[in-house]
Amino acid sequence: MSRVTQVSLFLLLVFLSAGLRAQRAINLDEALEIAREHSPDIRLAKLNLERSRELLKAQEAGLKSRFSLTLRPFAFSRDREFNTFFSTWNTSEIKQSSGTFVVSQPLIWTDGTIALRNQFNWRDSFTEYQNVRSKTFSNNLFLAYDQPIFTYNRTALALRDVELDLENARLNYMLQELLLELNVARSFYTVYQDRMSLQVAKEELVNREKSFEIIKNKVDAGLSAREELLQAELDLTSSRSQVQNNEVALANALDEFKKQIGLPIEEDINVMAAIGEQPVSVDLQKALQEGLKNRIELRERKIDIETAKSNVVRSEATNEFKGNISLSYGIIGNDEEFTGIYNTPTRNQQASISFEVPIWDWGEQESRIRAAVASVRSSQLTLEEQKRDIIIGVRRAVRNLKNLEIQIELAKKNVEIAELTYEINLERYENGDLTSMDLNLFQNQLSQKKIGLIDALINYKIALLNLKIESLWDFEKNKSVINE
Repeated sequence: MSRVTQVSLFLLLVFLSAGLRAQRAINLDEALEIAREHSPDIRLAKLNLERSRELLKAQEAGLKSRFSLTLRPFAFSRDREFNTFFSTWNTSEIKQSSGTFVVSQPLIWTDGTIALRNQFNWRDSFTEYQNVRSKTFSNNLFLAYDQPIFTYNRTALALRDVELDLENARLNYMLQELLLELNVARSFYTVYQDRMSLQVAKEELVNREKSFEIIKNKVDAGLSAREELLQAELDLTSSRSQVQNNEVALANALDEFKKQIGLPIEEDINVMAAIGEQPVSVDLQKALQEGLKNRIELRERKIDIETAKSNVVRSEATNEFKGNISLSYGIIGNDEEFTGIYNTPTRNQQASISFEVPIWDWGEQESRIRAAVASVRSSQLTLEEQKRDIIIGVRRAVRNLKNLEIQIELAKKNVEIAELTYEINLERYENGDLTSMDLNLFQNQLSQKKIGLIDALINYKIALLNLKIESLWDFEKNKSVINE
């Protein structure tokens, strides 16, 4: 072999090995990880979760002490008014600067607010009457407390609403993950099913090629009619066409699968699955217990009930009788010199209580309360129906799983019998006791039984995943889905 030939062969082997390495093998777990990063539904649920989390942070931050500073560096006003007491016109000018510093603290357990306020003011005033000018500094420092009475705690209820919204967002995210797992699994096993169908078609093609060689040798030896060779050739052509059709179906399924999980369409991938495992032991009572304890939909319905009850509280506050208590205590001082503001301070005290008394609202409050109570009852009924649906869904999933175990065993027996039948009839075909059309029937039967076994195994995997979603318990790993 020449050196040029050796180099060419080496480059060809490198190219082929690079092409083989380029194909990416993906199992179901890897496909799920990829889908979680690229799925639009998951990304939307993540954004919704982030929104709810930030709203809760904002609500909690609003319950901490608030510091504010309001500055009014300069203000000027000139007015001319008629003084009726002296029957003369008077012009006045005022220049002033002021600032207010406030520290306020909402009280979640009472819905009240306590605040420390300091108001500083400088004023330069002039009045034309008696030609008087006055420059003064003043400062008012006081502690104030406002407390609503005879009404519900709006601060606590608002915080609870945001907490429930965050919990609901978390539940929605978990539900989207479960639905994504189911959809990806179905698409994954569809690709695997097409791949196995292609493998069965190739095995059928090998058998057809073998039978074609047998009948060709017989025809050439004059032991069989030429019509048998034509039929075998037709069967061989049909098998080749079936292989091509399955290759196209597999390529199309791979494209759809890559689109669903978010891989580039041009990337060369293959799927790997272990579907020939032993049946998983399933406990109906365990599945029911975990489903009724952990199902996301049940917690969502309970959140709906809590939200509806909050609306009842708000409805009861429509045109309600309520009041407010305001208390303040402080000192105020003023002087022409800044340093002498508090030389002669004055106590500043205030106390007040006020009430809002509705007289007649034409039945608005009563109607709103009835509507809110009806919403609570509706949510409670929905919760009960959801529990029944979960029980039915779990029982159906367990029954389906048990039935599929039987179907798998039956499919395995059918494949064994079909293989044995084909081998026996192939021998009869070789001996001239069977026509090619008869052998074709046994070949088709063998292919159908193999595909039937693949379908049964895939259906079992899907049913097991469906039970996982119904019960939120992974019987394959024997652990709760919620803990994940």
